[in-house]
Amino acid sequence: MSDYSSLSAMPADDDSLLATTRRVLRVEAEALTALADRLDGQVLRALQVLRDCRGRVVVSGMGKSGHIAGKIAATLASTGTPAFFLHPAEACHGDLGMLTQDDVLLALSYSGESDELLALLPYLRRQKIPLVVLTGNPGSSLAKAAEVVLDAGVREEACPLGLAPTTSTTAALALGDALAVALLEWRGFGVDDFALSHPGGRLGRRLLIQVADLMHAGEHLPMVRISDVLPQALEVVTRKRLGFAAVLDDAEALVGIFTDGDLRRAVSRFADLRSVTVGEVMTPRPRCVQADTLAVEAIALMEQAPKITSLLVLDEQQQLVGAIHLHDLLNAGLL
Repeated sequence: MSDYSSLSAMPADDDSLLATTRRVLRVEAEALTALADRLDGQVLRALQVLRDCRGRVVVSGMGKSGHIAGKIAATLASTGTPAFFLHPAEACHGDLGMLTQDDVLLALSYSGESDELLALLPYLRRQKIPLVVLTGNPGSSLAKAAEVVLDAGVREEACPLGLAPTTSTTAALALGDALAVALLEWRGFGVDDFALSHPGGRLGRRLLIQVADLMHAGEHLPMVRISDVLPQALEVVTRKRLGFAAVLDDAEALVGIFTDGDLRRAVSRFADLRSVTVGEVMTPRPRCVQADTLAVEAIALMEQAPKITSLLVLDEQQQLVGAIHLHDLLNAGLL
């Protein structure tokens, strides 16, 4: 019999700590490789059951398995498979009503003998709810009641006591990720779909925010006439505080943009700016985008011409409706 008390007395010097962390990673990595090599047709059956689910994939587990189950449920939900975590103990006290006949229960238990999960079996049988079990014991009571059994057994736990779930929970988590990704591909779940379910994340913002959401419009849009003299244009640029102004002709059509750069060039060309018109110094044919253009596409346009830090925005009729500056994109967290 091993003397576990000696483990706590081992000196925790830097070399031994580094060796331990490396050993844990190697043990868990080897377990994942072995699990991948062992996968068989049961995985395909499980994927079929999960994909054909008309309701939600309800993921459940106790203890450390419960924590892993919660993460698997979150990953499934964010990648196109409606799912949620159900605590098995709470299920026995009323939350079982969350399970419907259209759902599938994905149960995690390394021993396959979790009392809380076993207590759910009569309800599953009565409601004819499919059960997929992820376990380290394919011969367990839970596995025997399942429609599909996924063997996630490992040779050893990384814990030197062989007691704390370490390698086994890593294997369960990785297999859950594998199921979610396989279902993602099977469903044809794409980047746009991912963005819709992640509006609060940076990727979601990059794929959902349009130029219209960030642009300056209405009274905040700096506009001048082609016939305005430079003092008039400078007053507008200064007041609107964007560093530029859109230039319109007498028919309200966009004909150019007046920027700080245009002003600097005008200073070198004219001795007296008071009678110089905007039309004489503006930049014609300014870079424009449509209002429904993704903000990230606007960023790409600016990156193609590094000196451009602003874009004018047109509607479907090619009428000026707004302007967007690089700072707007920075403030939105897109850069």
